[in-house]
Amino acid sequence: MAAESRHLRELPEAKSMHLLASTSFGRLVFSQHALPAIRLVNHIVDNGTVIIRTHLAGTVLAPAGTVVAYEADVIDPHTHLGWSVIVTGLAEWVTDARDVVRYEQMLRTWGDGDMDQAIRIRPHLVTGLEFVGDGGD
Repeated sequence: MAAESRHLRELPEAKSMHLLASTSFGRLVFSQHALPAIRLVNHIVDNGTVIIRTHLAGTVLAPAGTVVAYEADVIDPHTHLGWSVIVTGLAEWVTDARDVVRYEQMLRTWGDGDMDQAIRIRPHLVTGLEFVGDGGD
């Protein structure tokens, strides 16, 4: 597919969150030692928030929460068609015991190690972009 046969389209917030919920992993962007850091993590979308389980909670979050970004995408490597969603918002520890247990059941971590903390990202800004071909809707 030639580059000129693709175009970029902005997506509404509801569609963006729906797409984000349709995939299971993305990238958490946060500040570490005053520098940007990115970690690949898996996630779920629950009641309009992004939930991840991690051992990074102490690194990612200050006691009152921290502004982070979360990005996920699905792009075809051959056609370069697909979508990308970025959520920017406040990250906070999940402290309600019922929620913690529920997220442990819903969100199985991929890696070794004790992923003992759940983080909830409350979106303040949701940006969705879709790369479509001519005639794509």
